[in-house]
Amino acid sequence: MLEIKSPQTESDWKAYYALRFNVLREPWNQPLGSEVLADEDQAIHAIAVKDGVVLGVARMHESAEKQGQVRCVATATAAQGKGIGKAIMAYLEKKAIEKGWTEIVLEARENAVPFYEAIGYTIVAESYLLFGEIQHYRMKKRL
Repeated sequence: MLEIKSPQTESDWKAYYALRFNVLREPWNQPLGSEVLADEDQAIHAIAVKDGVVLGVARMHESAEKQGQVRCVATATAAQGKGIGKAIMAYLEKKAIEKGWTEIVLEARENAVPFYEAIGYTIVAESYLLFGEIQHYRMKKRL
């Protein structure tokens, strides 16, 4: 059974950052450590675990009054298309509602836009180009 939770153990955290690096940084030759952001201690973190294996990760922080921003969403390649990302986003949206936030924003990679649209996010604007090649789009969802 899939469990979505906050990382608790050293093992959880190692798997969390390893997945972020493997999916979001390593394919673009970014250095190990680039997957860790300066404000990690201020974020809500989520991991998707099945049979002891971390299959997906994400984080969210308060970016404005009553607004959360989701970042660093990553699903293991073999687990993509199996509801992992959807479950993580539902977990983060629930946490945002519990905090009284009324909106979530995110910067989606172009290939992830259809996923976010399918779960209720809309494009606000074209955003930045990461690593000189990955187009991002600012998206939002009212809660």
